[in-house]
Amino acid sequence: MPTRVCCCCSALRPRYKRLVDNIFPEDPKDGLVKADMEKLTFYAVSAPEKLDRIGSYLAERLSRDVVRHRSGYVLIAMEALDQLLMACHSQSIKPFVESFLHMVAKLLESGEPKLQVLGTNSFVKFANIEEDTPSYHRRYDFFVSRFSAMCHSCHSDPEIRTEIRIAGIRGIQGVVRKTVNDELRATIWEPQHMDKIVPSLLFNMQKIEEVDSRIGPPSSPSATDKEENPAVLAENCFRELLGRATFGNMNNAVRPVFAHLDHHKLWDPNEFAVHCFKIIMYSIQAQYSHHVIQEILGHLDARKKDAPRVRAGIIQVLLEAVAIAAKGSIGPTVLEVFNTLLKHLRLSVEFEANDLQGGSVGSVNLNTSSKDNDEKIVQNAIIQTIGFFGSNLPDYQRSEIMMFIMGKVPVFGTSTHTLDISQLGDLGTRRIQIMLLRSLLMVTSGYKAKTIVTALPGSFLDPLLSPSLMEDYELRQLVLEVMHNLMDRHDNRAKLRGIRIIPDVADLKIKREKICRQDTSFMKKNGQQLYRHIYLGCKEEDNVQKNYELLYTSLALITIELANEEVVIDLIRLAIALQDSAIINEDNLPMFHRCGIMALVAAYLNFVSQMIAVPAFCQHVSKVIEIRTMEAPYFLPEHIFRDKCMLPKSLEKHEKDLYFLTNKIAESLGGSGYSVERLSVPYVPQVTDEDRLSRRKSIVDTVSIQVDILSNNVPSDDVVSNTEEITFEALKKAIDTSGMEEQEKEKRRLVIEKFQKAPFEEIAAQCESKANLLHDRLAQILELTIRPPPSPSGTLTITSGHAQYQSVPVYEMKFPDLCVY
Repeated sequence: MPTRVCCCCSALRPRYKRLVDNIFPEDPKDGLVKADMEKLTFYAVSAPEKLDRIGSYLAERLSRDVVRHRSGYVLIAMEALDQLLMACHSQSIKPFVESFLHMVAKLLESGEPKLQVLGTNSFVKFANIEEDTPSYHRRYDFFVSRFSAMCHSCHSDPEIRTEIRIAGIRGIQGVVRKTVNDELRATIWEPQHMDKIVPSLLFNMQKIEEVDSRIGPPSSPSATDKEENPAVLAENCFRELLGRATFGNMNNAVRPVFAHLDHHKLWDPNEFAVHCFKIIMYSIQAQYSHHVIQEILGHLDARKKDAPRVRAGIIQVLLEAVAIAAKGSIGPTVLEVFNTLLKHLRLSVEFEANDLQGGSVGSVNLNTSSKDNDEKIVQNAIIQTIGFFGSNLPDYQRSEIMMFIMGKVPVFGTSTHTLDISQLGDLGTRRIQIMLLRSLLMVTSGYKAKTIVTALPGSFLDPLLSPSLMEDYELRQLVLEVMHNLMDRHDNRAKLRGIRIIPDVADLKIKREKICRQDTSFMKKNGQQLYRHIYLGCKEEDNVQKNYELLYTSLALITIELANEEVVIDLIRLAIALQDSAIINEDNLPMFHRCGIMALVAAYLNFVSQMIAVPAFCQHVSKVIEIRTMEAPYFLPEHIFRDKCMLPKSLEKHEKDLYFLTNKIAESLGGSGYSVERLSVPYVPQVTDEDRLSRRKSIVDTVSIQVDILSNNVPSDDVVSNTEEITFEALKKAIDTSGMEEQEKEKRRLVIEKFQKAPFEEIAAQCESKANLLHDRLAQILELTIRPPPSPSGTLTITSGHAQYQSVPVYEMKFPDLCVY
């Protein structure tokens, strides 16, 4: 019961106090006296200068009732305050608001949940009131701290705990709404406030039982869920907070998210982390997306020494953020994203290499194997992120990223790359090569350039083809797949999948366009380089079935996208040269690889013959394939690439009907108007320093000493090698000068004819090949070790380096001051 005042004393009291006292009934159960409340409201509106005194007196009464635990009168006082706030909007309301906030603070400080909820509800009503003029001196530090504490309520009663947490979340929402609209009053965005607000909201959001993991924006909660579920209400408040963030305070709202996820170890598993950043990316303004990506990259750098699964969780969050940001504005962070990801890719490979070295010493450690698998998870996450980010960039940026990644790929013997591999070793370097090429493969996926020069400029093509000659079949596969992504501008690659004899190419419905002038110029400039890498790639000893399939696809795509009449002739010459190399076998390839090359040539000639639709050419190819099906099925891809295929012991005894003959092809194409003179010139790949830098066997490093000779212009039905062994008989013939003039004339005529008809690229390639061959052979001759024969009628053996040459008969050759035994 409130203290009653006598009539005499009552008359002497100020009117505002009398009006305030009259709104309180004798029994608090009767509630607010409405008639007297109307009088008090009319008086406050009529005399706004009295509002501050009314507020102070109400605050005094409420404080006394709170201390005395008179909850009924506290409810009446807060109801009166709420009505006065809603009714009065003059400038004189500022002092009254201070009294109101003081009363709300008293309620929040009390230990009774009902009073805390009551104070929160009043504050929320106040937060929804738009004041005529802002009050810059007013601060809400206490309310931020108190509402955040209520969000972490641990009351023993679950219902009361939920009620208090909901009140705390609604209170934070009220503080945000009251403060963020005014640019001059941005104290709410200060780190000390964000460090309390954001974790409180995330703490309640964790209670969501089913996290929405869809790619699209998380669903908006219904009105009923907002009022009853703390998790849904907290998520809604978090969205609202981020939606009001501006350029200057975006980072302050995002950084506490990382601290919360770190503290509660929510990166592994990272479902909640992904959910949080989906909300962030869909809630903020699109032009600020790059700020969030920069923060994720910075946090990844800060946690670079953490467990692999933690790093993988952060990278997957980055992937989700990038997936959303790629649809809007990414800003200036493109190269920063790729540079950071590639740096962490190198670190992951380095950690993996160190773990392998540590596990190889002493006993086998089971943890080492699990760490390796975890590092692979990190690497796959990085590659997936790079690929997704790159595939969503515009073409001009994607070209820059392709060059950027290619510049990071280390090549043995060169220092052109910009990635530090000093700590990786050979195994780690190979691993980083594969990872970078896989990243490049992801970036080039779906890239459609109008001209091949745009997709494969010289500055990109040269470093891309360098790994194609390395002694690693997986690297060569990745290089070919990258080239396919860039060459296949009409989505024909899926139709060419798998190496096989296609009965009718028309059924594939190949899409192609007329070759433009830029593509023709590209092939004139870079065609020999492409042919060379395909030729040498077919002769690698570690090739598997996939390598032959990709090489076949490369030939087919060049035919579809870049082939005019001249290119078709060059490709046929290349195919015949591959067939000859498999028959002669200068590189001592296993029988499976020789048959694999023969099958590749058969599949490609079958394809190209149907593409150019020359009936005689198609007939010759079909006839050879038919004979092979009956007599030598191991020369066809459908048989040689099966698990169990019988291989021949040698290829020397096979009939010429099993081979594609140059003269038959020249005859068939010549009858259809093709210029076939160049078919008589054997294809010779150009030898460059890449063969040595890539750690592969030089194409001129053969067992027998051989040199190129000019082939006869008259086509032969037999497959003839364009090399001739140098024996002592050949040397004797060379010394004999009889008939030298006739031979010189004939040789001069052939050279002149060749220079008149052969293309410049072919002449340059053959001349350079001979020069390199002569250089290597001279070096070998200078290192010859001649061992004396065991008997006068014996033989001598010549060795040079790792090669041992076939024993030859002993001849006594008399030269001035020199005798060889």
